[in-house]
Amino acid sequence: MPSLYAIGDIHGRRDMLDLMIQRVPFEPEDEVVFIGDYIDRGPDSKGVVDRVLEFKLRHPRTVCLRGNHEDMFLDFLHQQGAYAPNVFLMNGGAATLDSYGLDPRDRPMRLSPLHVGFFQGLRYRHEAGGFLFVHAGLRPGVPLEKQTPADMLWIRHEFFDSDADFGRPVVFGHTPMREVFDRLPRLLGIDTGAAYGNMLTCVRLGEGKVLALHQVRASEVGA
Repeated sequence: MPSLYAIGDIHGRRDMLDLMIQRVPFEPEDEVVFIGDYIDRGPDSKGVVDRVLEFKLRHPRTVCLRGNHEDMFLDFLHQQGAYAPNVFLMNGGAATLDSYGLDPRDRPMRLSPLHVGFFQGLRYRHEAGGFLFVHAGLRPGVPLEKQTPADMLWIRHEFFDSDADFGRPVVFGHTPMREVFDRLPRLLGIDTGAAYGNMLTCVRLGEGKVLALHQVRASEVGA
């Protein structure tokens, strides 16, 4: 029977993602949800996206969600004006541009069509196995179909400090914590601070609970 997995915020840590993929017994038919924030802060954002694209070829049921950092990157690339000009660079974006060999002063700024397509195709939420997956969280009291992209990408304490019941467990990232934030059967936070020298987390899910927990510590890859 296929398994359901979710992987937390990676933030340019290709080394930690590589080790996670080596360790976890993913099967081709498994459903794997990446919770967003593939880029920024860490040293190899481009390498992370390359690795995720490779992973999707072997695991066609992989789902990739959009994080706030991908949203900022797209805005910066296309100069859409949704964010102040330096917000992306101030939030780790300089490391992302460096990994792509780009200068922030260059215009137009070009990425490979494969990578542009990856970023543009990221989803805001996903439902599978009785779980709801979203990058940052949901606004309490707002129906799912009326949740805004801004909240799904950016919300923090208004979401996970509330007692709201969203009708199914919500798996989220975005807010780094020292350990998995396990408030099941309501909430499960899986950003464990890979960007800050802590851990990258992967969970196997089923029956409304965590069936297996896999983590890679930054110290295991030498940083």
